[in-house]
Parts: sequence; C-alpha cells; structure tokens
Amino acid sequence: MAAPSSARLLKLALPLISEHGFTRVALSRSVLHLPTPHPEPLSDAAVSALFGHGNVARKTLFNAWLEGGIESMQGSTTSASVKEALHARLAYNEPVLEHLPEAFALLAAPESGLPPIDSVPALKHAARVADQACYISGDPSNRLNWYTKRAALMGIYSAAELHQLNSPKTAHSFLDTLLSTSATIDSSVEEVKLFSSYILRSWAGIVRSRDIL
Repeated sequence: MAAPSSARLLKLALPLISEHGFTRVALSRSVLHLPTPHPEPLSDAAVSALFGHGNVARKTLFNAWLEGGIESMQGSTTSASVKEALHARLAYNEPVLEHLPEAFALLAAPESGLPPIDSVPALKHAARVADQACYISGDPSNRLNWYTKRAALMGIYSAAELHQLNSPKTAHSFLDTLLSTSATIDSSVEEVKLFSSYILRSWAGIVRSRDIL
C-alpha cells in the first residue's frame, strides 16, 4: 500500500488542532485517522521528513489551516455578501481560538535574525481574507477603489479577529460595528493607515507575549 501523502495527512490533522493545537503532535497523530489507521503516531523523524524540522512543521500546519479558512468563507451557498463571508471566517476560528495567539506569534516570528517581527504574514493573511470576501460577493470595485476597499476590509477583519482573541463573545458584534462605518473607511486613506498600524502593533504584542523568539 502506498504511503499517504503529506497533503492528505495535513488534511487529516486539521480536525485535531482543537485538541492538540498547531503542534507536531497533531501532525503525528494524523495517521491514526486514515481509512486504515496506522497502529501508532508518526515518529518525530517522520514528521520532520514530511512537514519540516522544528517549528517549520507547525507553520506548515498553520498555513494549511489558514487555507481551509479561505475555503470556509464560501459557506453552503454559491455566493455571499462581504459581511456574511467575514462572519464565516470569524466563525472558522472558534474551535481553535485558544491556540491562535501562539500560532499567530509563531507565524510572525522570523526564521532567524532581524527584524524581530515579520509583518508580511499578517498582511498576507488579511489580504487573502479581504480578497476572498470581495470575490465571492461579486464586488465590482476597480482601479484605485479596488485597492482602497480591500485595504479597508483587511483592517476591519484583522481588527475583529484580534478583538476575538480577547473577547470571543463580542467579536461578531464588533465586526458589525466596524462594517457599519465601511462607507467612510472606503474613501479614507487615513483610516486605512490607522487600521494597518493597529494590526502591526497588535501582532507585535502577541509575539512579545509568547515564548516564541
């Protein structure tokens, strides 16, 4: 019988995150959920061979989970509004919420050296969510408005997600509040800059609060 692919094992590891976090343990136990389960979890050497050494494997798992989050925004319908898509993405976080601060800190920590905090993953994550929300809603924005609107949605979603880490029960209402001002934010570059600054400061705080670096 052919050995299972790393992609298949990553998919099997995703439901294990709620219990084991974004860890090598979750990856090692993925083989226990094959149609014909392995008798024991993968060895640490096997996890490294399939997914990378040390924290690289954990980042691989987190990135696979983030990809699943993009898919979750579509929901069960062929189209959705921007608001529905962003709420669906927040809901996707809920089963693993306790593990997200450490995972975000891990993603923002550089492989080595400087800078002490890598802002690129945070911005890429927010940009993908914003792009997907606009795509599935059939957003017609173009040219400058295209960039401004997506930048605004990046800020709105990221602010709601960061709020969710501290106050899960009010995250959806907080998102609604931010979206209710979107008409103003849409045309205000200064508001977009304010959101971006908030996002980066918040991610920096998450990294400093975790024993990642």
